[in-house]
Amino acid sequence: MTNKVLHSEKYLQLKACMRENGTKWVYAHRPNAKDIAVVVPIVKKEDGEYVLFLITKRPPIYSENRAKYCLELPAGLVGDINKDEETSDAIKRELEEESGYCADEIKICSRNISSSAGLTSETSTVALAYIDGSKECKKHTDDDGGVICERKLVKKESIFDFIKDFELQGNAIGAQTLSGLFYYFFGK
Repeated sequence: MTNKVLHSEKYLQLKACMRENGTKWVYAHRPNAKDIAVVVPIVKKEDGEYVLFLITKRPPIYSENRAKYCLELPAGLVGDINKDEETSDAIKRELEEESGYCADEIKICSRNISSSAGLTSETSTVALAYIDGSKECKKHTDDDGGVICERKLVKKESIFDFIKDFELQGNAIGAQTLSGLFYYFFGK
């Protein structure tokens, strides 16, 4: 299959390829990322385990009137700044940048997860990050575009109700978030 770039921006391309049956397929591609690192921050406190969620405001979701906010996990591009960056290093970097926590232990659960195989060539690696909740290793950074609106620690037993309430308020739930939670609840 040959690919043709239809439009290119710094972090995203629109490409077309010919399918085996001879028809054209158009899709999104990230030209400068070899993977996406998705982290489930599991914060252990005296009263139990919590997961740290990000409440984000993503232009594609709100500009199309799908939702004002999206529930996500810390995540980011692998190799966008340093082409030699390994996924395991990006997992640690994204966790620290977006949560302020450093992991005591990281467990990679799955690689090559597609968020929307008909739309994008992008795949993700999902990891669980176990964190001693009594300490933050550094101050989290806010992205320069105002995407991250809030960080929310949710106790393990309340996660399903929290997600349902968030959705009932008209918000979106990131597919990578649900994928990460699958491994948190069922993949240990």
